[in-house]
Amino acid sequence: MAEYKLLLPSMGEGVMEATVITWLFNEGDQVKEDDSVVEIATDKVDSDVPTPVSGKIVKILKQKDEVAKVGEAIAILEIEGEGASTSSEEVKTETPTPDAETIKAIEEPLNPTATSHVEFSGDLYLSPLVKSIAQQENISESELKTIKGSGLEGRITKEDILSHVSNRGNQPQQAVQQQAAPVQAASTPPATSSAPAATISTAAGDEIIPMDRMRKIIAENMVKAKHIAPHVTSFIETDVTNVVKWRAKNKDMFEKREGEKLTFMPIFVKAIVKAIQDFPMINVSINGDNIIKKKNINIGMATALPDGNLIVPVIKNADQLSLSGLAKAINDLAYRARNKKLRPEDTQGATYTISNVGSFGNLMGTPIIPQPQVAIMAIGAIVKKPAVLETKDGDVIAIRQLMFMSHSYDHRVVDGSLGGMMLKHVHDYLQNWDLNTEI
Repeated sequence: MAEYKLLLPSMGEGVMEATVITWLFNEGDQVKEDDSVVEIATDKVDSDVPTPVSGKIVKILKQKDEVAKVGEAIAILEIEGEGASTSSEEVKTETPTPDAETIKAIEEPLNPTATSHVEFSGDLYLSPLVKSIAQQENISESELKTIKGSGLEGRITKEDILSHVSNRGNQPQQAVQQQAAPVQAASTPPATSSAPAATISTAAGDEIIPMDRMRKIIAENMVKAKHIAPHVTSFIETDVTNVVKWRAKNKDMFEKREGEKLTFMPIFVKAIVKAIQDFPMINVSINGDNIIKKKNINIGMATALPDGNLIVPVIKNADQLSLSGLAKAINDLAYRARNKKLRPEDTQGATYTISNVGSFGNLMGTPIIPQPQVAIMAIGAIVKKPAVLETKDGDVIAIRQLMFMSHSYDHRVVDGSLGGMMLKHVHDYLQNWDLNTEI
């Protein structure tokens, strides 16, 4: 019998570690090739890890809630055969493990610092998440080099940099100022506060519910987003009677032809994409004193999960998709989000986000802008109301399908004129929807 090491596989660019949620088998259990043996979670998505071989689990190396690095052994299996121990990497490639120089040559094109707008030298590897935290906290390259990384090959992980940030306040003030000097011009305020947290008292019968991993991540991201971006919100009420009529006329035909549901979401996304093309300075991010104008239009779609948490899968290159293509992409992402089938890359790269608060019966909302985006739109419930219409014979009152939209934007780079005009264009595209639009 041979010993086999099950390694944590690569989960996409920038994902360097994962947390073990639960093991689906116990020590001593037999597993077959391609069986999912453990559920893991990154800072973006949850997924399963299958075993590429059959065998018996003799040792679990990473227990529930422990963090594993990509390429690290998480379990040992006993498999048929003799000789030295093997690993999942060796089974897949059937080649020797590459040396450090080969790994560096392979990873160099993926190094975000090679094409990043952040002026870090090429010998400093930062994952997108760590780089984002460094930008938000005004951490210079010289300060980053003082952080001892615990990741693969000494790389800085999220825990490393967050620990550094939390201990930053204990350093001498002069040292902190010297470390942060290269980025003093950055407009991002710190995400931490020196004010002590309020003590919360409990009463008899109160239930204490620990936050799960995803809720902690959501809470952390929302607090940071509010610290970073000064939010402004504009509202508008839109007559979507034509949109409702058009969908009612086409939904059965579309489902019969494509085997897909036709919801309102692809129509909303289509209108937003057209408005972004009219106002491309909405499709930007901020990096210190620089504005990064995004070439691609990638629409994040806030999606509620069955457990009450929230995830934002991304429709990549939404401007290149037809209504039919948008409908299929949206249905696919929503289904996989609710069934924990999203890949890490499915939640990365959004340049603008839409939140459909109307799906919960809400008329309007003021959503928080996901970093590093600068705007988000909330779509309210469609409600029948009496409305005044202008006709050639004068004003009349009619029953119309009305809907509120709210547009929250980062006032550092988006003023009321830009944020308001962009919202008005979405309004115009929906209100003047052509009933003869093909799908």
